[in-house]
Amino acid sequence: MSRKITFLTLFLWLMTVTFPVIAQQKADTTYTFRFVPQKDMFYVPWNGNDTELARLLECIERNRTDILDGRLPLLVDGYCNSLGSETENLATAKIRANRVKSELIIRAEIKEENFITRNHATEGDFVTVRLTVPVKETAVTDAEAEARRKAEAERLEAEKRAEQERLTEEQRKAEEARLAAEKAEAEKAAQQNTLADTPSETKITTDYHLSLRANLLRWATLTPDLGVEWRICPSWGIAVNGSWTSWSWNDKDRRYALWEVAPEVRYYMGEKKAWYLGALFKAGQFNYKLSETGKQGDLMGGGITAGHQLRLNKALALDFNLGLGYLNADYEKYEVIDGVRVRHGNETKDWWGPINAGVTLVWKLF
Repeated sequence: MSRKITFLTLFLWLMTVTFPVIAQQKADTTYTFRFVPQKDMFYVPWNGNDTELARLLECIERNRTDILDGRLPLLVDGYCNSLGSETENLATAKIRANRVKSELIIRAEIKEENFITRNHATEGDFVTVRLTVPVKETAVTDAEAEARRKAEAERLEAEKRAEQERLTEEQRKAEEARLAAEKAEAEKAAQQNTLADTPSETKITTDYHLSLRANLLRWATLTPDLGVEWRICPSWGIAVNGSWTSWSWNDKDRRYALWEVAPEVRYYMGEKKAWYLGALFKAGQFNYKLSETGKQGDLMGGGITAGHQLRLNKALALDFNLGLGYLNADYEKYEVIDGVRVRHGNETKDWWGPINAGVTLVWKLF
């Protein structure tokens, strides 16, 4: 009986001595935050960072007193190996570590002096925060910690494989783009060579973008007319012609004066792009007095045009065109009595039929 009492007493004494030692054992608790390769921004909701941050904040809260007193520093390690040089990797690792610390300083209300920071240009793109806390405060067993380390290693390996696959895919796409560009360049050169061997008549309107125009029929009636045409592409063009004249005779008792502006959109057809259809708008003012009664007023209208361009040489062409449509003339009639115009009422006339005709000299500028 005395032996049993002696043994029990010895056992209790040993437990009393060893229990504080066991209770004071410490273990590392590591929290890992993932970063996008080659980037230094800390995305909290991304790739499980929010869950990991919540766990770390809970641990900090449990050990706040020891952390703020400096007995339990937070060990921060920044990692980066996705850039081209060790210097760039270390600089990015430092920025990442600082961003994680800033998040903890704001959320957990701790200070910069509560951290010990190191940066590494190896292993991957992440930041770890480690606390050496007593075992009794650690929620993860050794088996769980080992499982977490293995899972982390597997994740790093998977990310590395994904990054390699991404780089391989980018290289493949870049090579395809290079080959496509070379092919397009070769086709363009072949097309240019083909056009160079084609007689100039087949390229009548495809080799210029801007030309100067003069309607010879207008000039024949002593009405100066000038315009320009911009060929947006071989099939489409925009032309604008303007006319102006002012004549008087018989001691100013007879008069012929007008101005007109006529913009037009054209669609060129055929292999040589010589025939075209267009839409014309016309506006202007006139003052005619060819007899005892004069007419002065405004005109406006529009219609459809059709025509053909005949190439004369590399720089010149003749444009034959005719327009059919509608014109409205709103004018007042007058007589001149003793040099004074006397108004005799207003009139409005509508006209359906030919509204434009021209034999136009076209001069290619470039």
